[in-house]
Amino acid sequence: MTLLLWFRGDLRVRDNPALSYFIQHKHADDKAIVFLMPEQWKNYHWSAIKIDFIKRHIRLLKSQLTTLGINLEVVEVADIKEQTSYLIKRCQQQGHEVVASSELEINERQRDQKIMDAGIKLHLFESDVIVPKGAVLTQSGDMYKVFTAFKKAWLSYMRMHGLTLADNAFNQVEQTKVNDIALLTGDESSVKWPLVTDVEQSVIPTFLRDKLEDYHEQRDFPAIKGTSGLSPYLAIGALSSRYVLRQLLQRCPDLLTATDSAEFSWLNELIWRDFYRHLMHFRQDLCTHKSYNDKYQQMDWPNKQVWFDAWCQGKTGYPFVDAAMRQLNQTGWMHNRLRMVVASFLTKHLLIDWRWGEQYFMKQLIDGDLAANNGGWQWAASTGCDAQPYFRVFNPIRQSERFDPSGDFIRKYLPELANVPDKHIHFPHKYLKEINSSVYWPALVDHKAARENALAFYKV
Repeated sequence: MTLLLWFRGDLRVRDNPALSYFIQHKHADDKAIVFLMPEQWKNYHWSAIKIDFIKRHIRLLKSQLTTLGINLEVVEVADIKEQTSYLIKRCQQQGHEVVASSELEINERQRDQKIMDAGIKLHLFESDVIVPKGAVLTQSGDMYKVFTAFKKAWLSYMRMHGLTLADNAFNQVEQTKVNDIALLTGDESSVKWPLVTDVEQSVIPTFLRDKLEDYHEQRDFPAIKGTSGLSPYLAIGALSSRYVLRQLLQRCPDLLTATDSAEFSWLNELIWRDFYRHLMHFRQDLCTHKSYNDKYQQMDWPNKQVWFDAWCQGKTGYPFVDAAMRQLNQTGWMHNRLRMVVASFLTKHLLIDWRWGEQYFMKQLIDGDLAANNGGWQWAASTGCDAQPYFRVFNPIRQSERFDPSGDFIRKYLPELANVPDKHIHFPHKYLKEINSSVYWPALVDHKAARENALAFYKV
């Protein structure tokens, strides 16, 4: 039997247990493969910038593997059905056993089962979480439904078992350079995001040295570059969350017990990532966009199309929301505080189904990830696991005043408001009327009235 190493959501050489196994058992005729699936990615609503980012990292991975004597074959198929047929046929004809990282999502898990049902031996390794799925459960053997309890169990597990990485061979390839030519142009190009090799060598060390200590204070201010910017790399598997945690613990060795420290707030984000992935592992129906809370599954959302279009275009009349949507549309990324604000606005102010927003995000985001995106949207819409209560409705004006007090972020993405004074920038309609200016569009809804409508809607 020959081995076929199948790269999927693990486009990396660092901390890749499937690659480690392959290297340990490799023979001369063994091969590696990765698939491009344009139709499937379209069905998943993946953004062009994310696909461009994936292709750039496949090119990097191919170069890195070459230094290890491994040839990575890139095969294009239409969709997951064609991918499954191709794998089964090839393995049966060539006698391959397949080595791969397990995948979380329902279609991918069903595909793997079909491959195994066809008699193909599939060696799967979990590499997308820090704590293994199923390793932290309630006393009754269920998945935790409250994040705080999950975090406590997560930390207990980590203190007991420690952190182990599949670090093999990466030292041989860490200096690999590739000709990183942009594949796409304009808003669809990911070229402004460096390759993961630069992230490992420069971005992560710089963040830990210069920004980590102030992360808890600066992470909510979108005009400040206070976040790590690692989410796109985690989303496509170019970076391992375990590798990130190791770098963090090398900087802060006692962090697993220092839960009150300033630095812990960043670790908390890694635990949230695990939480949503564990949750989707146990609740596969979340992959089909089902509300976690059954009582909200059949909500009769008004879904006013013209309001949804205005939200997508950044024309709600609330500058903080509109600037956030402009950032998303222009860059393929949005600051996390803004994701909560715009999601709350869509679902609570405009009473539009959270699934509409979830899908639009996936179509735009470079870091689109089903578990995190679904978890975040259901949290904001109050339909999810340990979500914010339905009566919590973000006031976009107060959010703007608190987290963009001088309007720097707003002015960056809404140059129409460049000359509006700070005290009016957060809701400039009265000021603009007084100076007889029509540079900005009217508000779709009144905050107070929208809040009352949301409370009544959710109580039904």
